[in-house]
Amino acid sequence: MAKNKFHDGPGPSQRQLRVGELIRRSLSEVLARGDVHDPDLNRLSITVGEVTTSPDLRIATAYVLPLGGTGQEDVLQLLARNKGELRRMIGKKVGLKFTPDLRFRIDETFDRLDETRRLFSQDDVRRDVEADDQDDT
Repeated sequence: MAKNKFHDGPGPSQRQLRVGELIRRSLSEVLARGDVHDPDLNRLSITVGEVTTSPDLRIATAYVLPLGGTGQEDVLQLLARNKGELRRMIGKKVGLKFTPDLRFRIDETFDRLDETRRLFSQDDVRRDVEADDQDDT
């Protein structure tokens, strides 16, 4: 059974985090400025929430979300179609010896936040949380 790198063993290294953040900033900048030669992609406003890298830094997975959250599959297809150009642009900006292969996934963080807020707003959950807070004091 494969281990999930986020739940078993140590988390990502400082280098993985640093490279992921560099790629995230560069990708966000390229997408915001509309530097890609694809008018369909340039028409969209895309948020790059996080970029994770494999331990060997050969694969970078960008978690993205289109503004408003609609057209997610279209965004993934457009990004995949322009993956080579995006990789070249990021490689120039980041200056790594080897530019990772880019993968794109939908960022579900916002959906999980909404669900968490919904759960905490339920009367029975709020009552339990308040009871726990009183027990701690």
